[in-house]
Amino acid sequence: MNSNYKNILSPFTFPVSDIEVTNRIVMAPMTTFSGNDDGTTTDAEVAYYKERNQSAGLLITACAYVIKHGKGFHGQIGADTDELIPSLRRIAEALKASGNKAVLQIYHGGRMSPPEELVDGQSVSASAVAAEREGAQVPREMTESEIEETIVAFGEATRRAIAAGFDGVEIHGANTYLLQQFFSPHSNRRTDKWGGDLIKRMTFPLAVVDSVKRAAALASRPFLVGYRISPEEMENPGITMEDTLYLVEALSHKQLDYLHVSVMDFWAGSMRDKQDTAARAQLIAAKVGHILPVIGVGGFHTPEDAEKVFATGIPLVAMGRELLMDPHWLTKVKENAVDKIETELDVNAQDALKIPTPLWQGLVLRTGWMPLKK
Repeated sequence: MNSNYKNILSPFTFPVSDIEVTNRIVMAPMTTFSGNDDGTTTDAEVAYYKERNQSAGLLITACAYVIKHGKGFHGQIGADTDELIPSLRRIAEALKASGNKAVLQIYHGGRMSPPEELVDGQSVSASAVAAEREGAQVPREMTESEIEETIVAFGEATRRAIAAGFDGVEIHGANTYLLQQFFSPHSNRRTDKWGGDLIKRMTFPLAVVDSVKRAAALASRPFLVGYRISPEEMENPGITMEDTLYLVEALSHKQLDYLHVSVMDFWAGSMRDKQDTAARAQLIAAKVGHILPVIGVGGFHTPEDAEKVFATGIPLVAMGRELLMDPHWLTKVKENAVDKIETELDVNAQDALKIPTPLWQGLVLRTGWMPLKK
C-alpha cells in the first residue's frame, strides 16, 4: 500500500449490507448516451465500463430508466423489462471483472424527459409546472395510479439489477429529476397526499425507497441501496438546505447504505445564500453521517484532493471527469506513480480511453467542462 494515501487505499464496509470495498474511491455515475434505442447496452459502452473496472472500489453506472415514461436521454439504458436483464448483466460483468463492486443507478426523468424520447411525446411530473429553462415542455400531472405504478417500477428495476448480478442500486433523487421534482415546492403543487407541505412532498421519494428496500431484501446475497440527492435548487420557491436536512433525517431511518451528495464543487457553499459558505456535503454529514455514510463528489482530480475530503470525516469520494481522462487513476496511486496521472483529456485518445463516440463528442464539444490536451 502507498502509505502517502492510506485513506484512499483503505477498505470500507457499508453498514447495512455489510458489503466491503477495497478502497474509498467511487466511480461517479456519468451519462454515456451510448445505449441502443431499445434500452440495451452496446459493445462500445461495455468496453468503456470494462476499461474503468479497476478505477474505483465502487462503480456506479449511468442512470437506467425504470419505466418508459421516465426515459431521459437519447442512448439511455433501460431497466424496465425482464428482457433487458441480459443487457444489464453485460454491464455488471464488465464492471466486476476485476473484483470491485458494481451499482446500477435507477431513475425517472419526470419533466426533464425530452418529448422526442417518450412514446406519446408528453413528459410527466408531480404537477403541470414546466422547468425554468428555455423551451421546456409543460409536463402532465401524474395520476394516482401512475405514481403507484412508478413506485412499483423502482422495485422491479431493483429486482432486475439483482438478477443481472449487480451488488446494489443507487436511487437517483438528484439533479432535478422526478424524485427531486416531488420533493420540490417549485415542481410539486399538488394538494393530495403526494404534495403540499414539506412532509407530504417527501411521501413519493420515501415510498420509492421503501419499494427498493423491499426488493433488495429478497436478494439471496448482500445487496446495497444508496440514494443520490441534490441539496438545493435555484428556483423560488425551491428546495432549501433546511428542507434537505429534514429529508436526509428521514432517509437516515430507512436502512440505506449511503447518501451520495451531488454538487459540482464539493467545497462550494449555498447556491441560494452567498453568505452561507459551508460545504453542503459537510452539513449533511454533520446531520446524519454517524448513521448514513456520505459520498462526497465535485471537482476532485488529485489524491491530495481526496485526502482533504477524508480529513473532514466523509468516508467516500466519487470521481467522474477524472476517471474519464485517466481510467487508471487508482492504479497509479497504488503504484506511487501519481506524477503520471492525466489531468487533461487527450483529444487524440478516444480509442485508448474506450470512450463511446456519443459521449466523446459531448466531452470535446463542451468547451470548459473538460480540460483538453491537443
